Amino acid sequence: MVGDGPPRRGSRRAPADRAADGRGAVAVAQLRRRSAQSVRDRLRRVRAGTGLAAQAGLAAGLAWWVASDLLHIPLPLFAPISAVVALAASVGQRLRRIVELIIGVSIGVLVGDLLIYLIGAGPWQLGLIVVLAVVVSVFIGGSPALVVQSAATAVLIGTLTPSVPNLEIPRFVAALVGGAVTLVVTAVLLPLNPLRVVNRAAKPALDLLIDQLEATDEAMRSRDADRAQAALDRLRDNKKQLGAFSEAAQGAREANTLSPLHWGNRHGPIERYVQSVEPVDRAMRNSGTLIRRAVTMIEDGEPIPEAMPAAVAALAQAVRVLRREFTAGDDPTGARQQALRAVCEAGRAYRAGVGFSGEVVVAQVRTAVSDLLVATGTSQGEANRLVRHTFGQLTPPPAPLAARAGSDRPGGADGAGSASGVG
Repeated sequence: MVGDGPPRRGSRRAPADRAADGRGAVAVAQLRRRSAQSVRDRLRRVRAGTGLAAQAGLAAGLAWWVASDLLHIPLPLFAPISAVVALAASVGQRLRRIVELIIGVSIGVLVGDLLIYLIGAGPWQLGLIVVLAVVVSVFIGGSPALVVQSAATAVLIGTLTPSVPNLEIPRFVAALVGGAVTLVVTAVLLPLNPLRVVNRAAKPALDLLIDQLEATDEAMRSRDADRAQAALDRLRDNKKQLGAFSEAAQGAREANTLSPLHWGNRHGPIERYVQSVEPVDRAMRNSGTLIRRAVTMIEDGEPIPEAMPAAVAALAQAVRVLRREFTAGDDPTGARQQALRAVCEAGRAYRAGVGFSGEVVVAQVRTAVSDLLVATGTSQGEANRLVRHTFGQLTPPPAPLAARAGSDRPGGADGAGSASGVG
């Protein structure tokens, strides 16, 4: 039959088959790249969490030893549990979490012991104990962590007290031991490098801002509104990065406060990081407004002087230099100089002639630079003065703003036309 047997040498495959093979190869290559990237990301997260894991192990073992061997507390499992709970608190909130831990334990012990004394132990008594412990915690304005601790302690008191008498005081002491051990481990025995921690958290937030400003620079040069819109969408999705940056900065300040090893650095790089979180947040929001108006400027076909994308590129470079100098622990003088260069380019763009949205882009460059200057440690008043001085003369550009202003004056463009028509 025709077509039976193996294909002859030199025969060609159908184009559809070759296209399918090509798509399959591309899909396999993409899957391989994603898998490799996923493994690298997971290993990076493991390396980042190694310090916390070591602290948790040391705190748990040390809390058990102190509670069991030194203080002879019955059921010393409460001590390591309290230590790990306090250590697992959000970085920068461990002192508060330890206080909440103790208050929550006190409420649970008080409510549980009182109700067991009045109504005895049992399933419905346990439920009532937990309800009242939560209600009391909420009434005093407790955080979710405090509410959870009081409820958990009430459960332990309600279930273990009938079989283990006199549990209340040991449970309270165990909470104190766990919290104290956590402070000793994190501040003295195994403190993390606060600058390294905050550098690791700040990089994604600053890189996000850098990348989207650079994408906006390229979008303005090519008049690609879709690319600018994509940059805006990515920049808006910044809550995770900014949240991690803020939390790490507060944690670094806490480490400087608690650890004697870092007391000499209280007013150095870590404090600059802490003070920079809010202005960096503002710079991100103002950069979002800048990009949004850049999209409109491109879509409306407004003039884009060469200095305008140069100003945005200089702004991105200022953030990059800020990140590099923060990472090295240096005074961010280079970031200040680069930020003022962005203002200088924005002034050149304004005087070259911009449209309505172009004016907003120029104004947002100025505002974002002011935010970055504050992030470097400059006062707000000095930052505003530097921006005004560097921007240069506020002379109205010849077009199209002058033409628009002339149309609004009596005898302007429209008025002159009417007069000549009457004449």
